[in-house]
Amino acid sequence: MQIHLISIGNRMPGWVQQGYHEYAKRLPRECELLLKEIAPGKRGKNSDTSRIIREEGERMLTVLPDKAHVVTLDLVGKDWSTEQLAETMQRWQESSRHIALMIGGPEGLSPLIKERARESWRLSKLTFPHPLVRVIVAEQIYRAWSILNHHPYHR
Repeated sequence: MQIHLISIGNRMPGWVQQGYHEYAKRLPRECELLLKEIAPGKRGKNSDTSRIIREEGERMLTVLPDKAHVVTLDLVGKDWSTEQLAETMQRWQESSRHIALMIGGPEGLSPLIKERARESWRLSKLTFPHPLVRVIVAEQIYRAWSILNHHPYHR
């Protein structure tokens, strides 16, 4: 199974890249986590935010694998415990499809992406800095994998 983490935002600080890669590299090839960064639209004082969000969504769709199971990370998504994420990953693995986890920009995800989504996941009721989300997702994917594979990490 390949999990594609498709995220608006590039040029992340070193600590974000290091944190993400630390967990992504721990995953075995049969549960590969691949980051696809999408350049954010230019924002200014008089920017057309709806146009920017739409264009970001269009760019996200261009890197979406064919027939991928799309999961948005969104404030209106379902709260999953780590154990529920592990169960969800088991189901994803059994489907034999690529998984695409979609992280929007500062104003959220494009309606184009939300329409494609089969599931929506909310990490927390808390608000996280945008760069930190990809580190949290990578760690939780690794933790859920460790549960499924009886690895001691989850203790």
